[in-house]
Amino acid sequence: MMLSDLPYLDDLIDQALREDLGDGDHSSLACIPSKNIGKAKLLVKEKGILAGVELAEKIFKKVDDGFSLDIKIKDGTPVNPGDIAFYVTGPSQKLLTAERVVLNFMQRLSAIATQTNAYVKLLEGTKTKILDTRKTTPGLRYLEKWAVKLGGGVNHRIGLFDMVMLKDNHIDFAGGIKEAIVSTQNYLVKNNKNLKIEVETRNLDEVKQVLEVGGVHRIMLDNFNYNDTREAVKLIDGTFETESSGGITKNTIREYALCGVDFISVGALTHSVNCMDLSLKAID
Repeated sequence: MMLSDLPYLDDLIDQALREDLGDGDHSSLACIPSKNIGKAKLLVKEKGILAGVELAEKIFKKVDDGFSLDIKIKDGTPVNPGDIAFYVTGPSQKLLTAERVVLNFMQRLSAIATQTNAYVKLLEGTKTKILDTRKTTPGLRYLEKWAVKLGGGVNHRIGLFDMVMLKDNHIDFAGGIKEAIVSTQNYLVKNNKNLKIEVETRNLDEVKQVLEVGGVHRIMLDNFNYNDTREAVKLIDGTFETESSGGITKNTIREYALCGVDFISVGALTHSVNCMDLSLKAID
C-alpha cells in the first residue's frame, strides 16, 4: 500500500487544514512578516518507527507549493531521540500554519507503526503474521492501515466491501453457520462478486460445522484458549487459513502463534496507541 494509492487523501488533508485554520492563522499573521522565509527541523524525541514523512511533504506543498523538504529519514525507518527526520524551508507564516497538522498526523501514524513493529518482533521465528482490524479512527483508516504496513504488519480487509466476514451476529441472524455460508456463496455468485469469505467461530463445534460446509477462505478462532486453538489448527489441517483473534496481548501473542495459526488480528495496533513524541523546531 503506497501513500499515493490512498483514496480521499487530498480531501483529508484539506479537512484537517480547514478545521485548524478557520479564517486565518492570526498568531502568525500578527507578528511575522509575510515575506519572511523560515527553516525548521522535524525532531524525533522518542524511540520508534517513523511514519508520515511523505505525508508531511504533501501537507506542506498543499499549504504552499514553495516549500522544499530535505528528507533525512524515510518512512518505516527505526529512529531514536535526537534524530532529525527532515528539514523544511518556506514562508515562515505558512510553515507555522502547517506545523500542527503535520505533527498530529505524524505522531499518531508513527505510534501505530511502532506498536505494530513491537508485535511483529514478538512473532519472529514463527509463520504467523500480524493483522490489523477495522478498529480505526473514523476518516483515518487508510492512513492508519498504511502505518501498520510501515511497521511490518499485514492489512486485513479495508472495510465491509472488500471481504466477507461472517461474524457471530451474522451467523445468529442468518440462522446458523451453514445457512450463513450457503447464503453468502449464493449471494456472491448472483452478484458476480469475487470476494474471500472468512467465518468467525466461537468453539470447536463451530469449527467442525464450517469444515462440513466448506467453500470459505479463512476460519477465525475467536477468544479460543491455547489448547482449543491447537486442536482447531489440527482439525483444519491447512484446508483453510486460520486466524486467532480476541483479547490477544503482547504477553499472549507468541503462545498463540506457536499454536500454528496463520494470522493473529490485534485491534490495539490502531485503537490503543500513545502518540510518538515529535516536534517541529525553527532553525535560526
